[in-house]
Amino acid sequence: MGTTRVCSEVSGSSKSLGSPLTVSTSLTETVNGFHEFKISGYSLAKGVGVGKYVTSDTFMVGGYSWSIYFYPDGKSPEDNSAYVSLFIALASEGADVRALFELTLVDQSGNGKHKVHSHFGRELESGPYTLKYRGSMWGYKRFFRRSSLESSDYLKDNSLLVRCRVGVVKSRTEGPRNYNIPVPVSNLGQQLGNLLESGKGCDVTFEVDGETFAAHKLVLATRSPVFRAQLFGPLRDRNTERIVIEDMESPIFKVLLHFIYWDELPDMQELMGGVDSQSASTLVAQHLLAAADRYALERLKAICESKLCEGIATKTVATTLALAEQHHCFQLKGVCLKFVALPENLKAVMQTDGFDYLKKSCPSLLTELLEYVARLGEHSVVASGHRKEMFADGCDANGRRVKQRLH
Repeated sequence: MGTTRVCSEVSGSSKSLGSPLTVSTSLTETVNGFHEFKISGYSLAKGVGVGKYVTSDTFMVGGYSWSIYFYPDGKSPEDNSAYVSLFIALASEGADVRALFELTLVDQSGNGKHKVHSHFGRELESGPYTLKYRGSMWGYKRFFRRSSLESSDYLKDNSLLVRCRVGVVKSRTEGPRNYNIPVPVSNLGQQLGNLLESGKGCDVTFEVDGETFAAHKLVLATRSPVFRAQLFGPLRDRNTERIVIEDMESPIFKVLLHFIYWDELPDMQELMGGVDSQSASTLVAQHLLAAADRYALERLKAICESKLCEGIATKTVATTLALAEQHHCFQLKGVCLKFVALPENLKAVMQTDGFDYLKKSCPSLLTELLEYVARLGEHSVVASGHRKEMFADGCDANGRRVKQRLH
């Protein structure tokens, strides 16, 4: 992270009167981020047409979204498809975003002879580049002569590998800090957890799958609107001292109760009896997601979604997709659909028991899945060029900077 410091002084007649000198610092630095973009099936991309492209997923750097655009037949008609073009685009709303860029075409032979275009570590006459709005781009119309590329070590197994570095320029002013009083880290969760473990003051008992759990009504009502209605609402249960929980296993309720008091999950390996496997962890997260939604514990629900997203696999994704639909987890649902729709995954997923469950419990999802597969096909390499008209060329004389708008 590069930094530039500029000191400013407040002085004058006050200094002659013995007033202290005050100092502030302007700190300008780059917030750096990296993305790797693999372009598979290069030979199939050739011939797609001048000005047509394939694009990476968006990635975040410095609070903005970015994307890499690769033009197999070049971006400009005057080059007659003799070159491939490569650009970085601002993919989110922003005005006058200043940044440094680096594009690297990786030598896949292992010899390390990468093709690198970088602004980092060298002086720029006019400073960092400025991108004016969403769709503004920086890059090279003549990034590499295509005939040379196809006989080089950059192309391996019909694939290219591009690494991108973006450094968003940020500035802030720091004043003097003449004192520092340390503030203890909050231990509220630990205090409430100790209260649960001590059993003192418990006024409600839950019976779950043959086990009993003691708790405090006020804590439960504070953390969960469902418990609040059940324990203190106008339609509360007649017996609020002993409540039977149906359709939930006792280990899951124990984790739920632990989270309500501690605001974090317990040691999951201990819960699973020392079994350290992704499938076991996914199964627990699936059950816990349903419990979190049942009691409107949104943070726990988000944690479960995150864990299920990280552990997506062929054997479990169909069940996770069904849960995401049933419990309104739209981000998780999108990730699952994207995973299942990939050609290398679809057939294997359809052969799992989870897919049979998905067909029975959420038949409408099959239609969405088919639509997603169709959309994926539309955005394949050949179809990706249909939006050519959105980009008007705005390169400078050297083809290094382009500013344009995405609609």
